[in-house]
Amino acid sequence: MSNPPANAARRRAVRGPAGFVLPALALLLVVLVWPLMQLLYRSVMTPTFSFEKYQGLLTDGVSVTILTRTIVMSLIVTVVTLLLAYPYAYAMTKVKPRTRAVLMALVLLPFWTSLMARTFAWLVLLQDTGVVNALLSVVGVGPLSLIRNSTGVTIGMTQVLLPFMVLPLYSTMSKIDLRLMTAAVSLGATARVAFRRIYLPLSMPGVVAGTTLVFIMSLGFYVTPQILGSPQQAMISQLIATKIDRLLDFGSAGALSAVLIVITLVLLALMSRVVKPSEALGTTGAEE
Repeated sequence: MSNPPANAARRRAVRGPAGFVLPALALLLVVLVWPLMQLLYRSVMTPTFSFEKYQGLLTDGVSVTILTRTIVMSLIVTVVTLLLAYPYAYAMTKVKPRTRAVLMALVLLPFWTSLMARTFAWLVLLQDTGVVNALLSVVGVGPLSLIRNSTGVTIGMTQVLLPFMVLPLYSTMSKIDLRLMTAAVSLGATARVAFRRIYLPLSMPGVVAGTTLVFIMSLGFYVTPQILGSPQQAMISQLIATKIDRLLDFGSAGALSAVLIVITLVLLALMSRVVKPSEALGTTGAEE
């Protein structure tokens, strides 16, 4: 026997916010979750159930080397991005609103340009006869080899991922009460000590959120390493593409994808233990 109040509640839920989420969830299930589950299924069915592909990753020197290179490259890009984004986000909190709007527009500008177009632009700028090497030659430094190596990949990935570091940092920094710094200086602390003891700890939620986001995105980068890098310094996404497109080895590709998923989930779990979601979004305790 049906329950009219319960049926009415379900209808209201479908018509409410949950109803708006269902189409997006259905799309994700069709274009992301289902293909991913198929890939993971093939990683353990070779052709019968076994973990042979995962064991092969541990004994395959190529896979281990490329996975290690990917992690190291992602760490380098994350550190470089943080060093560039932290002072930029700090400056955004100190300038006037009109200047802040200009700085925010510069941060969002990459989102208005195709990733492929930006990467090919870097290829033109960083080539041996490009603008960057021409400027370096003027000051007696160049020409340098800036493409087909890790240098070009680092530059290209940093430029693409910089907004994903700036935005969490600015979201957190904009909520910090700068009067705390003034109070610390009035009590005898130097500006450097006040920054290190007060401002830096309060900005750590944004640092953790930004670095986690950038590192996770770096692990799966394909276009930039493919164009600016070299086959001898391939990253894990290029290896997965090679196993699928050229070798038709869906099992090994699924195993490599599973490794990336595990790394991502571990990082997200660690971030959730270090920083609360509200803190990662820049919400301070005073506003809760």
